[in-house]
Amino acid sequence: MRLYYSPGACSLAPHIVVREAGLEVSLDKVNLKEKRTDSGRDYRAVNPQGAVPALELDNGEVLTENAAVLQYLAALAPKSGLAPEKGMPHWRLLETLNFIATELHKGTSPLFRKPSEEVREATIKNLQNRYELLERKLGDKPFLLGDQFTIADAYAFVILTWARKFEIDLSERQKLQTYFQRVMKRPAVRQALEEEGLPTG
Repeated sequence: MRLYYSPGACSLAPHIVVREAGLEVSLDKVNLKEKRTDSGRDYRAVNPQGAVPALELDNGEVLTENAAVLQYLAALAPKSGLAPEKGMPHWRLLETLNFIATELHKGTSPLFRKPSEEVREATIKNLQNRYELLERKLGDKPFLLGDQFTIADAYAFVILTWARKFEIDLSERQKLQTYFQRVMKRPAVRQALEEEGLPTG
């Protein structure tokens, strides 16, 4: 399999999951402006949307959309515990993935487009509310679903790196800050960050 990624983009989440699960996956960096990969491919031929991540399977099929890619990778390593498969924990996982994708990921998107100050302030105000909700989901648990690190944590971690990138003040979200540092210390997370040339502290 081949994972197409861009450093620090949401594709960092499946990259983390690949390392957590110990899967054999090759990496191909994408220049999102030029839509070219490090291997020399026209990325639009891989994913017509031009977005990352994309996971190219061994049979040539390509899977896109972060939440789908994350679940597919976790299913390849069921013993890793990265995705509860049954009962209410499974539904809580899907609930959390959808919240991160639709409220936090989508909610942060305007900041990548260098908006006006007015749009930036409105976007951050909305995000502050969503981060509060994320912190409430976390509660006093080590990870979003409990004691076990899951694909939801990999996704949430990436969103929290974006909060740093855009200087969103999370000083009142102490539980989230502690959670972020806890996830940052995981060897698989540090490995993925290093492989993408990103800070590990």
